[in-house]
Amino acid sequence: MSKDIRAAYTGTFDPITNGHADVIRRAAGMFNELIVAVASNASKKSIFDHEERVELAKLVLADVDNVIVMPVTGLIVDFARKHDVRVLVRGVRGVGDYEYEKQMAVMNRHLAPQVDTIFLAPSPEYAHISSTLVREIAFLDGRISGLVPSLVADKLHEKTGG
Repeated sequence: MSKDIRAAYTGTFDPITNGHADVIRRAAGMFNELIVAVASNASKKSIFDHEERVELAKLVLADVDNVIVMPVTGLIVDFARKHDVRVLVRGVRGVGDYEYEKQMAVMNRHLAPQVDTIFLAPSPEYAHISSTLVREIAFLDGRISGLVPSLVADKLHEKTGG
């Protein structure tokens, strides 16, 4: 474990999936503190509002002692500076994710040279899960068990009428 290094894992988490939880739990084992920074992204049409996404993440991760869930708006590097975050954790499922995340990591490094980014691949059983696909399946009244924690599935069904 990297003592005295605060890390952050950012995302919109709309909804938080089992893949997100997997990466978060594994990253939490690497750092003495991991902030899950739930982003507000006006360019994305969310099923859950910002407050709901923060609350769901808190509920899903309540058993992880060194994880703090916080809302974030604006640039993640500004958030990192404000909260003394030295490492950003990003989950990458495949080449497409990697290309996008690499570009973001380089730009973040340009904006905040003191902040590094590490990439974690999800465990194989979660590598196919994305929030976008989960939302689509939920809207079409498909089965989302195993893709999201059960409390998230319940909230999704409430939102989608499923």
